[in-house]
Parts: sequence; structure tokens; C-alpha cells
Amino acid sequence: MNPHSFHMFSDTRFLDLTAYQYGSEQCKPLYSYGPAIRNHYLFHYVLSGQGTLEVNLKNDEKAACYPVRAGQGFLIEPGYITTYYADGSNPWEYAWVEFDGLRAGEFLEEAGLSAACPIFSPACAEASRSFASEMLYIVEHPDMTCRQFIGHLYLILDALIDASSRRKKIQGGKLSRFYAQEAITFIEQFYSSPITVEDMAGHCNLDRSYFGKVFKTAIGQSPQEFLIRFRMAKASSLLTVTDLPISTICEQVGYPNQLHFSRAFKNVYGISPRTYRQNHKQITVASDPLL
Repeated sequence: MNPHSFHMFSDTRFLDLTAYQYGSEQCKPLYSYGPAIRNHYLFHYVLSGQGTLEVNLKNDEKAACYPVRAGQGFLIEPGYITTYYADGSNPWEYAWVEFDGLRAGEFLEEAGLSAACPIFSPACAEASRSFASEMLYIVEHPDMTCRQFIGHLYLILDALIDASSRRKKIQGGKLSRFYAQEAITFIEQFYSSPITVEDMAGHCNLDRSYFGKVFKTAIGQSPQEFLIRFRMAKASSLLTVTDLPISTICEQVGYPNQLHFSRAFKNVYGISPRTYRQNHKQITVASDPLL
């Protein structure tokens, strides 16, 4: 494998699950990254060697330290201060992918991974090999189309869930999933209107408090968080594939106040809508290759 590979994914049309960057790295002894805060989920799978991950769950607390060895992985969740560094005598080599999307949190919750439990350990050797194969495939095939890559990203997360020793059995059963899907369908239809969590609960004929619990159990995010991220995902797509004024885009995604829209967008993506457009503007919508 190339000791260093780096690739970017620039197609913003995928809302449920999308990627940003991916690659591999053969690190030098004590090579480190951070402290830093990520805007998206970042997962590393350690192919050989070892290193350490440090996570600050709160700014006023000492960082939690996690040793990570070959065959394990670690998740960096957006919004947390993290640092990771290679071992001094046996530095790690890893493959990594940065991703996000409306259902990314749901998949990671099922795998039992979070900022508080960031270390992936495989349940068995066979599952570990299967997951490693999926991770290495994307690194070794940078010529995939965007659709092919998103398909393999789903396979990676599916293998991650299957292989994880922390895998959770999602509680709540079919009824919770049914109500959550009803709410998501409602959001897809009316996100451009000033809808609220109360409107979603009313659509499902549920008490607001109970609806919030049911939705979070099924999706891994609160209804309000999901609505905001859905609107911002729609906005990011409009920013990159159209020339519509930002004032028009914010109205089309349910924000009559442009200042409120800009604040919400920056909370999700870490930069302003204008800067996002400058960094991600696509010349043609039909562009298919990753690079």
C-alpha cells in the first residue's frame, strides 16, 4: 500500500450518508494530529502498529486516553477536542474515512461507538478481516464513481456494526421505526415550511415528549437535531449546484431569517454558507468521478 494516500469526496447530493475525505497513512514515530475539533465523523482503522487517542469530553476535564493497536479502530465525533499520535517505537498505519449524513449517528450508535466509547474492537477475527477488507477497498480504488463510493460506505458501516464487540441491539422494535419514518416523511415534505417538533408529533398522533423519545431511540438524534441537519443538507446542496442567492436558499429550507440560517449552517458545517459555497461550488451538476 502507498505509505500515504489522500482523496476527497465532493458530491453533496447524498443526504442520508455522505463522505468528505478518505485515505491511508503510514505514520512516523510519534506523529500526531491535534488538538482539533472535527465538523464530521472521522473513523480510523489501525492496520499495523499502535498509538493513542485522547478525547476531551468536556473542556474543563482532563482528556481520556485510549491505547489503540492493530485490528482496532477509533471514532472521532464532531464537536469534541481530540488528539491522536503514533507510538514511538511501533508507529501505526491506518486507513481512514471522514463521513456524515442524516443517518450516520444512527449507524454508529448501533455499532456502540461514540465520543464516550470511541474504540472499535472486533468481536472475532473473521469479522475483523471482513471489515478491514471493506476499508482497504475504498483506499485502493480511488477511481470509483460517487454512487459506487457511497455504496461501499454503506458496506463499511454495515461491516463495522457486524464486527463491533460493542454492537447494540436497537430497542423499540418496529413501532418506533414506523413513527420515526412517518416523521421523516413529514420532514421531507414540509422542511421548507416553519414546522416544529410539535407538528411532527401531531402528524404521528403522539405526545411531544413521548414522540421525542421514540424518534431518538430509532434514529439516534432528537427530532429537532434531525430537522436542522436535514435542512442544512438541503442548503449545502443548493449552495454547490445552483447560483441562487443565499437569501433565497435560506427561505427554501425553512428559515425566513437569514441570520438564524447562517448560524445554524455554521453550527453544522463549521463555516458560513458563503465560505461553504466558495469551497465546494461545482461547475457541473452531472460530474460523477470522485476526483
